[in-house]
Order: sequence, then C-alpha cells, then structure tokens
Amino acid sequence: MTGRPEPADAELVLAVVVRDDREAFARLVHRHQSMVRSVLRRLARGDHGLADDLAQETFLLAWRNIRSFRYDARFSTWLYRIALNAWLSHARKRREVLLDDPDDAPEAPPPEEGIPAADRIDLERALAGLPDGERAAIAACYYADLTHEEAAEALGIPLGTVKTHILRAKARLRAKLGKEEPR
Repeated sequence: MTGRPEPADAELVLAVVVRDDREAFARLVHRHQSMVRSVLRRLARGDHGLADDLAQETFLLAWRNIRSFRYDARFSTWLYRIALNAWLSHARKRREVLLDDPDDAPEAPPPEEGIPAADRIDLERALAGLPDGERAAIAACYYADLTHEEAAEALGIPLGTVKTHILRAKARLRAKLGKEEPR
C-alpha cells in the first residue's frame, strides 16, 4: 500500500481521456462493476447471464464514449445510464414492454444487508414481478445508490415519476412479501 488515497472517478476519467490510460479505466471498471451487475441483474429479473452480458456491453460502451462524459454528474450516474440503455435496447429487441406508465405503478425495496437467504430470495422474486419502470427506479435508488434526482436524470423521466415509482414499488413489495405497514 502506498498510503496515497485512491483517485476520484473524475481524475481517472481525465487520465483515460487525456492519456488513453487503460489502467485508469480498469480501476473504474473494478470500482463500479459490482453495482452495474447488481442493477442489471435486477432489471433482467435475475437472469445472471443476460446481466453479465449487458454489464460487459456497458463497460465497452463506456470505454468508447468516455470522452462524452460531462463532469456535471457523478461517473456512476453516467455509467448507470449506459447500463440502463443497454437493458432498454435489449428489451426493445425482444419487444418487451418498456418503462411503464407512471399512473399504474407502486413502491421500493429495503436494503438487503442482514436479510436471511430465504427472505433475500423472496425479495428477488418480488422485485422481478414489478413493472419495468418501478423495477428500474428501485434499482437506480437502492442498488445503484443514486439520489432521486440522479435517478430521474439517468432514467430520463421526471423526478415526480421516480418518486411515484418508488412509492408504488414499495407498496407492491410490502404486499407481496406480506409486510403491510400498520396504519
């Protein structure tokens, strides 16, 4: 260990853009690959093979387009948007229904840390049953750790729609998991 702090994402991006620094890009991949795969697995309804293929596509697209990164958002937000677009492109090719109408959506999931394995499986199944828009909002906010504002930007939808998707997804998840909140 050198004692030197890890460079920020913006510094690594700059190294890639200015010096074509492949090691800097590898550090970005290493830093963000778990989040990208986790989000894509949820969007792909647990299909790990598809999620891994889409993650690989995400990082290839990020490498090719890194010069278009504008430093006005976090790198993770930009990367999440690429991952979401890869998933949407795949969904379009399969003619699946994409982001649903915000008027027919419900609410979001709790964090997974400390959840027993059986409950985690139930949660994954419940997440897979959510409409695409709700699942995407949950993945963005709870698994990619984006703020509602960042999720709205990444998903290309209004902030209010993100909040509605989250609220509706949480309500659906509570109902599916038998965890109705006391009134």
